Amino acid sequence: MPFQLRKIINDPVHGFITIDHPLLLQIVSHPYYQRLRRIQQMAFAHLVFPGAVHTRLHHSLGAYHLMCNALSELKNKGTRITAEEELSVKIAILLHDIGHGPYSHALENILAKDVGHEKISIMIMEVMNEEFKGDLKTAVEIFTNHYHKKFLYQLLSGQLDVDRLDYLTRDSFFTGVSEGVIGYDRIIKMLAVHNGELMVEEKAIYSIEKFLVSRRLMYWQVYLHKAVLCAEKMLVKIIERAKELILDGQDAGSCSATLDFFLENAYPFSMKEHLSTFCLLDDFDVLSAIKNWMFHPDKVLSHLCRSLIDRRLLKVKLQAEPFDAAVLEDLRHKIVIQLGISFKDAHYFAFGGETANTTYDPSDERINIIFKDGSVKDISQVDNALIHQTLSSQVKKFYICYYSPDR
Repeated sequence: MPFQLRKIINDPVHGFITIDHPLLLQIVSHPYYQRLRRIQQMAFAHLVFPGAVHTRLHHSLGAYHLMCNALSELKNKGTRITAEEELSVKIAILLHDIGHGPYSHALENILAKDVGHEKISIMIMEVMNEEFKGDLKTAVEIFTNHYHKKFLYQLLSGQLDVDRLDYLTRDSFFTGVSEGVIGYDRIIKMLAVHNGELMVEEKAIYSIEKFLVSRRLMYWQVYLHKAVLCAEKMLVKIIERAKELILDGQDAGSCSATLDFFLENAYPFSMKEHLSTFCLLDDFDVLSAIKNWMFHPDKVLSHLCRSLIDRRLLKVKLQAEPFDAAVLEDLRHKIVIQLGISFKDAHYFAFGGETANTTYDPSDERINIIFKDGSVKDISQVDNALIHQTLSSQVKKFYICYYSPDR
């Protein structure tokens, strides 16, 4: 059955999104792509911001829409982009998150150790390229930064890529956090290509500044919110406990054959060989397992699962300095008495770590500003104290999560 040549999708953030190429329509209709409907963009952020229930598919389509706008702007400014390149970079942005597993970053490297979502995305794109008889070859080259036009990769993955422009705008919209609102439309209007690299016209300096500030605020107010952080760490502990029980010969079936495969098979295994199994895995498998494990005879697993389902999260403390090891030791001794578990298992209910965010590191990442006279400066070198002095430094916070009977 032939695909229709044009499809219009109504998006709550960007309005109407047009998909007008048969290959793009086939990709969007592919089961691997449709899986993104079943993976939430922000994992457990909805426990703090109830509206944050949008999916990876929402974000993928939004990033595609902004890519279309960016390509149109660059072509209008005389940048040479062939029809094949335009189609390929649109394919690449549609598939840029295709390798995300359940609950996205929360379980990355937990179900399949040392295999990040970028690697899995490349594997999936290569499989789809074979399926589509080589039509994704250039898209894969752009995605892996092996294509000769660097600015196409920068649009896809860089300091000002359309991925970030969409997720900041979208996540701000669905959380209701106005600090994340950015002038993405003006930034796109001011994009330019100079010496083969993506740059921004000087008129957009203040929009870039707002973008960087908003990004920092969103990280600490939303993405790294202490309750969101705690819920995601509890999920990790749940999966770790289930794996531990299985390794010990106990029954910890998840009620999902797909999830059971990743729980029962210790890495390393060939992800490439089991890619089709991974592409069946989504949030629903994990959530169903957690609900099932609420009634597991293991006290640790059942308590963690019920606490997460009922939103009785562990207590969280954040501070600028590392916590004394004696603090965790003391908490674990108390938890042994409070929950009636062994000290060996107390680490599931009292643990610590660190989290950090660098909004802009000029030694590693570049946002280049092109001036009217043709000169180019990194934005950190522009006469702008806010970016230079504040946003280029890393902010690190240390946390402990622990059970408290009054929660």
